[in-house]
Amino acid sequence: MSAALFIGTLLSLIALGLPIAFALMFAGVALMLLIGQFDSQIVVQNAIAGADNFVLMAVPFFILAGEFMNAGGLSKRIVEMASAFVGHLRGGLGYVAIFAAILLASLSGSAVADTAALAAILVPMMRQAGYNPERACGLMAAGGIIAPVIPPSIGFLIFGVVANLSITRLFLAGIVPGILMGAALVIAWWIVARRQNAALTPRVPWPRRLVLLGRGGWALMLPVIIIGGLRFGIFTPTEAAVVAAAYALFVGAVVYRELDWRTIYHCLLTTARTTSVVLLLASLAMVASYMITITDISGQVGGWLQSLSDHPLVLLTAMMAVVFFAGMVLDFIPIVLIFTPVFLPIVKAADIDPIYFGVIFIMNCSIGMITPPVGVVLNVVSSVGKVTMSQATRGILPFLFALLVVLILLILFPALVTVPAEWWR
Repeated sequence: MSAALFIGTLLSLIALGLPIAFALMFAGVALMLLIGQFDSQIVVQNAIAGADNFVLMAVPFFILAGEFMNAGGLSKRIVEMASAFVGHLRGGLGYVAIFAAILLASLSGSAVADTAALAAILVPMMRQAGYNPERACGLMAAGGIIAPVIPPSIGFLIFGVVANLSITRLFLAGIVPGILMGAALVIAWWIVARRQNAALTPRVPWPRRLVLLGRGGWALMLPVIIIGGLRFGIFTPTEAAVVAAAYALFVGAVVYRELDWRTIYHCLLTTARTTSVVLLLASLAMVASYMITITDISGQVGGWLQSLSDHPLVLLTAMMAVVFFAGMVLDFIPIVLIFTPVFLPIVKAADIDPIYFGVIFIMNCSIGMITPPVGVVLNVVSSVGKVTMSQATRGILPFLFALLVVLILLILFPALVTVPAEWWR
């Protein structure tokens, strides 16, 4: 009864146009009324507790690092460097987009920021070279969602806080799956590019390549600093976020000299707006999470899935199917906040590694960002790339299929996540 009430209230309020953060809070209040224990103090205390978390301090700093990176010229130099090495191949600008997406993912952790940066730089170039604009935009969107999987990842931060798991372990466990996503896109683009008659970019001579590599070296050092610092315990994920923001500011302002006071102010303002949305969601979702625990909704869902508990593979497949379809109508962070407190107790009861579950869960949530009709990354790329939403949807299909193949492989072969994660420890 409580599970049906929670889901019905949540979906009804979202359908009425209420912001998801408030829909989550009122769904929690509905559960309070159901058990006759409504108390406004409980609502306020849980809302404050949801935002009062040291680890969440990493969110605004990683967002700020991404803003400094894009405004300070790091993104542009990464694209120039990738273009110098693979741009001359057939479909070369597509490979540039994929490799640049992987590098940008290791800098910002934000799918929206990375997609906007890539599309703004590469889509006009690909259109001018004769590439299909639909496929170009689809590739940008698919490459952009690698960001929540490769560290530093805002998705892993939110999931780790809600699930009370090690952020560092989640970060390190996401490295290989993120690279596999990139490899799948390379294969998909190789197949797609064979059917396009785009102009070939002249081969860049090695002296010029070395110059561009040197210019992009400052940007390449950031993921090395972050991953190395986390791996060897030099700093925590929250401290890593501060280091990333400070480093991106230094490189953009001092080395590349593309950040002035006006631009820095704009970056700070954009970060504050984005952070307020994320933290409001995290705060009010804690009300729903608290009531999910009190009313034992996880136990009820676990009862429905009891027949699958002896078959972890089938159980994971069922959960991932639910998350995939939820991704069609909900944004990334709401899915994490809604499903994590429901699924995690079931995952632990089935003796599934919660770190492994977190990786495939966040990857699936990321894929939801490119599935219509909501698909926030699709909306971004259609706006920046100047194509319609329907065109972007058609363009994403081969790359969406490739990413789903990777997700299925990770479900079938957990060692692809667990073995590298143990090696990184």
